[in-house]
Amino acid sequence: MRELLLELEQAVQQQKPVCYTCLVETRGSTPQKPGAAMLIFSDGSQVGTLGGGCVEAEVKRRALRVLDSDTPEIMTFQLDNDYGWDDGLICGGRMKVLVDPVRNADDLQYFRTMLQQLAADQGCTEAIVLNPESAEGIAETDRFLINADAEIVASRGNPQPPAQLQAGLKPIQNRPRPYVNAGIAYLTFHQTCQLIVIGCGHVGQKVAELASDVDFEIIAVDDRQEYCNAERFPSAKQLIVGTFDTTLADLPINRDTFIIIVTRGHNHDEEALGYVAQSPARYIGMIGSRRKVKLIFEDLIRMGTPREALARVHAPLGFDIGSQTVPEIALSIVAELVAWRNLDEVPAAYQRTSLVEELKTPDPA
Repeated sequence: MRELLLELEQAVQQQKPVCYTCLVETRGSTPQKPGAAMLIFSDGSQVGTLGGGCVEAEVKRRALRVLDSDTPEIMTFQLDNDYGWDDGLICGGRMKVLVDPVRNADDLQYFRTMLQQLAADQGCTEAIVLNPESAEGIAETDRFLINADAEIVASRGNPQPPAQLQAGLKPIQNRPRPYVNAGIAYLTFHQTCQLIVIGCGHVGQKVAELASDVDFEIIAVDDRQEYCNAERFPSAKQLIVGTFDTTLADLPINRDTFIIIVTRGHNHDEEALGYVAQSPARYIGMIGSRRKVKLIFEDLIRMGTPREALARVHAPLGFDIGSQTVPEIALSIVAELVAWRNLDEVPAAYQRTSLVEELKTPDPA
């Protein structure tokens, strides 16, 4: 989204007519979900996508008409036979798309504030009026940008929000998915999740590569400079080299932090888990066989780590997809990371009971 907004600002500065289009509500099966955005220029070119196919072509056709009228619209598309793909596949859902012509610096101010919010990476919400009757007469397409403290920091259209806007707002810190409440669509932009990779061997390296592609911010940690370096981890925001007892105690861990432990040995895995098990991280995972994991859990319980802290550790980590090679193992791990980041609830088929439940070791007195 940041790149698209930069493209939008550049187009306006160059006096190129442009329409900002955004998917604001979906029902049923659709090629994209709310929040997908696309710029459409007067020559028919575009930046971004709403999912491709015939419906995107129709959005573009209608957007060019709106570009001449200067009036934003909410357009509804039923994905039936009229909008089937060239190969005959039909999604069968419904899409509502905001089409907003942007012509000058005054129009651009709202989007500049949005860009600032995204650059600050604290999370924000965009509220868009879809149903004026439900939203107390506020006009359709009126928009309000809300920061992580639930404060309205920008508006496009009527500057006075409907009374129910705040009542329907979910805390962005809880990472809600886009939703609609009382005629208002809420598009959510979450704080970037950081992934701390403890252990920079082959698995850690491949996980960092794949996780970076799906927008995790990578921090790589190892006690070996020859493994933890920019050549092996070009996408890492931070590389930390040092003994685990000195580096792990000072890691910046919060509720948007994911941690995987993939060191070169049992002892290092145990040491790392001992430092992070009681942290506020959203997700902690450790590689290894079931036997190794239980041995580590038993040792840590004897040393005073609470069972409830270990019970939230995903170990062995990664979805069971029959992985054998390093890329397959990394894929299974990143799939689990994405599921725990994006889903309100991970499907039951991928949930498993903690190995802590199988331990006989009593808690320390």
